Amino acid sequence: MLSRAVGAATIVALDDGTAPYFRPRRDAFPTATDEHWQRADQLDPAAVDDGEWRLRFHCFAIRSDAGVTLVDAGIGPAADADGAWSAVPGQLPDELAAAGIDPAEVDTVVLTHLHSDHIGWAALDEPYFGNAMYVLQQAEWAALDKFGPAARSRVVEPLQARDQLRLLDGDARLNAASRIVATPGHTPGHQSVLVEAGDTTVAITGDLLVHAIQLVDPDLAYLYEDDPALARESRIRLLQGNPVLATSHLGKPYVETW
Repeated sequence: MLSRAVGAATIVALDDGTAPYFRPRRDAFPTATDEHWQRADQLDPAAVDDGEWRLRFHCFAIRSDAGVTLVDAGIGPAADADGAWSAVPGQLPDELAAAGIDPAEVDTVVLTHLHSDHIGWAALDEPYFGNAMYVLQQAEWAALDKFGPAARSRVVEPLQARDQLRLLDGDARLNAASRIVATPGHTPGHQSVLVEAGDTTVAITGDLLVHAIQLVDPDLAYLYEDDPALARESRIRLLQGNPVLATSHLGKPYVETW
């Protein structure tokens, strides 16, 4: 259990599981060079296994006087019909318990985007976090058909039925400890969360970057970005602020230098 204090807030990294990437990693970054891969493997050795890519599935809980915010909801309890490449059982409930967090005390769930490995525990027939408002960008909701039927039927519709879905149009403040910034490109309505205090900023990045190779060279496009040029612009804009990064898929949840 890895935590990071940012002023009066504490960010807790939650590990929902690890799985191999579903295709050769070089396919995912077709313009990357051998030098890119060598530097990326030095930066994040835990993400490489016998020359292939192993992904972690991190979520993050932000605890502060304002309450408990969860950023992303992992891969879920079992294989998803729309995302079998991440077909390992998630362990987020155990991770929350180990952190001393009852799902009932989570008051906000920020979904960075609607890919299956970020919404797995969001709703299981009904919202898993029954007292939480779930926060999503309007642009992501408008592009719902891009994400397969499970995102609609298992997540968005149950949340809407119980009035637990809040749609944003761009940047917004969550509370005194954190704010949301729109970082589109990976998906139409991708968003990230900044936790700030004084000169310290931790950026919870979702899939703004998915591999250390995009820290070695932020210009590198990932094969499954909806709009690679816009994703590159969002990534570079956020990195220019030189935050500590809290990442979804790198071997270690926090990255301080790149």
